Amino acid sequence: MAVRQSRTRSRRPARGVAAVVAAAALLAASPQVAAGEPVPPAPAPPAPAPAVPDRKPGAAPAFGAYLDYGPRGVARMAQLSHWLGGAELRVGHTYLPGDLWSNIEGAPGFLDVWADWRTREADRMFVLNVPMMERNEEGVDDDEVRKLLRQGAAGRFDHHFRALAERLVELNVPDTVLVLGWEMNGTTYTHRCGPDPEAWKTYWNRIVTTMRSVPGQKFRFDFTPSRGRDAIPWTQCYPGDATVDIIGMDSYDQPRGMAFDEQVKEPYGLQAHVDFAKAHGKPISYPEWGLFRNGDNAEYMRRMLAWMDEHKPVYNTLTDYCPHGVWQCDDNPRSTAVYRSVLFGRTDEPDPTVPEPTVPTAPTAPPVPAVPPTAPEPSANCSPLELGDWVEYWLGGKLCMRLDWYSRNK
Repeated sequence: MAVRQSRTRSRRPARGVAAVVAAAALLAASPQVAAGEPVPPAPAPPAPAPAVPDRKPGAAPAFGAYLDYGPRGVARMAQLSHWLGGAELRVGHTYLPGDLWSNIEGAPGFLDVWADWRTREADRMFVLNVPMMERNEEGVDDDEVRKLLRQGAAGRFDHHFRALAERLVELNVPDTVLVLGWEMNGTTYTHRCGPDPEAWKTYWNRIVTTMRSVPGQKFRFDFTPSRGRDAIPWTQCYPGDATVDIIGMDSYDQPRGMAFDEQVKEPYGLQAHVDFAKAHGKPISYPEWGLFRNGDNAEYMRRMLAWMDEHKPVYNTLTDYCPHGVWQCDDNPRSTAVYRSVLFGRTDEPDPTVPEPTVPTAPTAPPVPAVPPTAPEPSANCSPLELGDWVEYWLGGKLCMRLDWYSRNK
C-alpha cells in the first residue's frame, strides 16, 4: 500500500511557537549527555502502574477534542462544552513541543495550566503526546534516525524522560496518559520506527521503564500508530505488553475515496486494531481522529462516532482544526451537524435505569357474603314436619306446625 501523506501540523507546538515557554526552558534545561560519556544502566523495571478506572459502570466513553496546545486549548474546552449543550468533556489533550529536549522534558510554564485543569475534577483525564526525539518534525533522514534510535536504546536520552516524569508528578498529574512516539509507523516524525524497528522497541521500553521508576507515578502509556499499513506495519513496532497500557490508533478520513467500511476492513485498519488489542488484553483509544482527504464527509463522521460508541475506547479526542474539525472549522457544516447532534448534552453519567414494568397481580375477588336462605327460619315453638324433598321443593321449605296450640287454647 502506498505511504499515506502526512497532515498539516500548523497548530501543533513546534520550534519557535512557544517563545515564552522556550525562554523559561533555557533556564531549567539539564545538560545533555556528551557523546563519549558513559551510558547509565537502565533502571530496574518496577511493577506496572495500577489500573485507574476510566468510566463509571454504564457511562459513555470519555471524550474531548484537541483545541490548541496551550492555555487557549484549556479555555476553549468550556466553550465547546457549551456549544454541545453542556456535554462533559472529560479529556484534555495536548502535545509537548518536539523541537528541543528541554521542551520534551516539560519546560516550566507549559504544563501548569493543563495540570490545573486536570486536578479540578477527580474524573478528568490528561492526555499528553510525548515525542521520543528532538527535531521531531525536521525531516531527519533514515540513516540519522537509525543512529538516534540506537543511541536511545542504549540509554543516552534516559535523563530527559526522567525529568519529564518528575515534572508531571510535581504538578500533581501522575496519572497522565502518555501517547509516546505516536504514528511511529509513518514517515513524518524523527521518532519513527521504520529505519530500525528493533532499536525503536528497545528505546520505547527503556523510556517507559525510566518514567515508571519515578516515585509517585501512575502513568499509562498509549501505543498509537496511524490507521493502516503506512510505511511499515505497526504491529512490527509493538514493544510488548509489559510496557503498553493502552493500544490507540490515529484514524483520519483518508486516503481519498476510501469508504468507512474499507477503513474498517483494510489491513492494519480499525477492525485489526480492535482485534489486536483484545488479543493482548489491552483497552483501546483514539487520540486523534477527524475529517481529511474526503472533505465534509458526514457519513464518515456518523460511522466513526458509532464505531467508538460500539467499541468503548478509554477515550477519544477529535482533532478540531481545519481540515479535520467541526467546531473551529467552518469548512465542514454537514459533519458539524452530525457531531453536534450525536454528542449534544452527553455526560459521563450512566444511562438512567428504566424500572421494570410492574406486572399487575390478578385482583383477589372480595369475599362473597353468604346468601340468605330463601325459606324463613322456623320460629321458636314451631316444629318442622318431614314431608319429603319433593313436597318441600314445591312448598318452598319445610312446613312448620306449632305444638303449643293446645296449651294456648285452654
